[in-house]
Amino acid sequence: MQDPIRILQVLTKMNRGGAETMIMNYYRNIDRTKVQFDFLLNRKERGIFDDEIESLGGRIYRLPNIDYTKISAYLKALDKFFDEHGEYKIVHSHLNAVSVFVLRAAKNHGVPMRIAHSHTSLHTLNFNPFSTDRHGLGFLLRFTVQNLLRTKITRYANYYFSCGEKASKWLFGDKNRPQVKLVNNALDSDDFTYYRETSLKIKQALDVADKFVIGHVGNFAPEKNHAFIIKVYKEIRKLNPNSCLLLVGGFSRSDLENITGENLPEDVKVLGSRNDVPELLQAMDLFLFPSINEGLPVTLIEAQASGLKIKSSANVTRELKITELIDFIPLSKSPEYWAKSVLESYPYERQNTKKQIIAGGYDIKSKAQELQAFYLGEFRKTAEVKLRSNNS
Repeated sequence: MQDPIRILQVLTKMNRGGAETMIMNYYRNIDRTKVQFDFLLNRKERGIFDDEIESLGGRIYRLPNIDYTKISAYLKALDKFFDEHGEYKIVHSHLNAVSVFVLRAAKNHGVPMRIAHSHTSLHTLNFNPFSTDRHGLGFLLRFTVQNLLRTKITRYANYYFSCGEKASKWLFGDKNRPQVKLVNNALDSDDFTYYRETSLKIKQALDVADKFVIGHVGNFAPEKNHAFIIKVYKEIRKLNPNSCLLLVGGFSRSDLENITGENLPEDVKVLGSRNDVPELLQAMDLFLFPSINEGLPVTLIEAQASGLKIKSSANVTRELKITELIDFIPLSKSPEYWAKSVLESYPYERQNTKKQIIAGGYDIKSKAQELQAFYLGEFRKTAEVKLRSNNS
């Protein structure tokens, strides 16, 4: 049997972020006898998906963290990696504008297929007064570097992927729009389908069975606006003291207390990074998502697949509205306004949304086949071009 082609997926760390969750959903559903994923990561420490990657046959390589003040060391590490791993003919980078560094090294080492994948949009600084962690020099440096690097992405990438129109425009610009392949943040809707019995069981396990449960899933990044989430929740509990807040992501209680400047109420449950998010969504009664910038967040597809009502910021793209469960609220509105909107939406009858998820184009089984066909088809084309060139 012919060995599978191996695709090098480039990310930061394989914890549960939007891009990481998306690529794992595809990885689980491709035919790994034909296409296999390996991972080049910019962190030394292991992530929550690492064990699963290795169990599926993937290889994991690690580079140092990207430090913009010592970028030459990172570039040398990239060159060394591609010197030692000439087997990769397809490099698929998920680092947004920072993909420039990886794809330049790949191009210099003769990699024929170099995919830049846009997962976010950073059009403006948008200094939200409730998210002071966006006001520091570190964020300003990241924002400036990303916006400078994105102007160079088409020099080194020869395939353009995006999770949605907004993210596509930010990284590739309007003139390249016809060349961008939209890759939906698809999922297995069966994993998220709501069942009342499961919901009660998970609520009991979390000791929130008698509570109105507000939930959020997201990385600890300024864009996720965690300080604002806390402010909204405090207004909710003023109006409904029988409430609690579940926060899922790679952060601690002290992280949140540092950005809010105060101790969190005891009914704020900080659960950290979890690999049981489908079950945790069952325990939530409403999903809060006041993000400042997003591409097309997979967590909002998951929440809709779970039949959850969602209160999202108006900054999030309307492309992901595949059910009537999601409301968009401007971030200019006060925490009090958000809290009242949350409480006006509850209670409601939770529905099975599987048909809507599939109709919206977010079924992972079909989308994984599409991506697999793309990899195989383009790989064959590049091999044929090389053969013709060698014979001429």
